[in-house]
Amino acid sequence: MQFLKILFWSLLAFVAAVFTFGNWTNVSVQLFGGLVAEVNLPLLLLTTFLLGFLPTLIYQHWIRFRLRQRLTAAERSLESALATARAAEAPAIHVPAAIHVPPAEPPAPAAPMGAA
Repeated sequence: MQFLKILFWSLLAFVAAVFTFGNWTNVSVQLFGGLVAEVNLPLLLLTTFLLGFLPTLIYQHWIRFRLRQRLTAAERSLESALATARAAEAPAIHVPAAIHVPPAEPPAPAAPMGAA
């Protein structure tokens, strides 16, 4: 799979390089106030692509960040609810603080066999 990724990006870079060399022409861009800017076509296309792509990319990252935050909060809430449910299910065992056990008395000596 890694090979296919490398192949894809290499082909994309090759196509971009061929396009750039084939279209290396100056384009006149009319600016405000009667100004004219001479810009290379590949640079102009890259700039317009980034102007459209970057806000979308930033928005997408922001949405993913917010969803991760919401997921983390939901997981914490679920864990808290499960802990509360487990505590309610467990029977309450009361253990007294101190249990007094009297000492055992030694057993009385046994009578010898045959002695009545």
